[in-house]
Amino acid sequence: MSTNPGKGRDRARAPRTEGPRSGARGKASSSASSSSAPRTNAPPRVPEGTGFTARPNPARIAAYCGLAVLGALVALAGTLVQAAWFPGGLIIALAGSAGLFYGGRILTGTQIGALAPAVGWFITVFLLLSGRPEGDYVFGDELGLVLFMLGGTAVAVMCATTSKVPQSATRNGRSGI
Repeated sequence: MSTNPGKGRDRARAPRTEGPRSGARGKASSSASSSSAPRTNAPPRVPEGTGFTARPNPARIAAYCGLAVLGALVALAGTLVQAAWFPGGLIIALAGSAGLFYGGRILTGTQIGALAPAVGWFITVFLLLSGRPEGDYVFGDELGLVLFMLGGTAVAVMCATTSKVPQSATRNGRSGI
């Protein structure tokens, strides 16, 4: 057997040493202790926050605000389109809302990305429901109103509660076929 602890089977049996390494490979300085206890002189590491506990990102906050404004614009356009062409306009309005909610989810990669335009959409639709002083409101008929409200809310919930954003197959080198 070799007496050099840096080679062969003796290396596995040699006690571990901690401390700064000297110039030679595999040899530790003589002042290091030979215990396998964890280092006690290292400062404690604070884990990074995730979700709502993460540090605020100004770009992401601006994206959420922009998505909320887009949600308000899509709600206004959807309200007018669904009232003008009832069966087809309702489908177009709900498809536009679904595209915005899902696009916000994909763009940001978070559930809040789908909720931000949904909040803007819902507040706008609610304000348009309140009516005008003359007694009429923007929505055409009651059936279109109910279907637009329930459909948009259902689409927002579905987009916000999807478990994971889909990944492209081409990132892994697979063609996806």
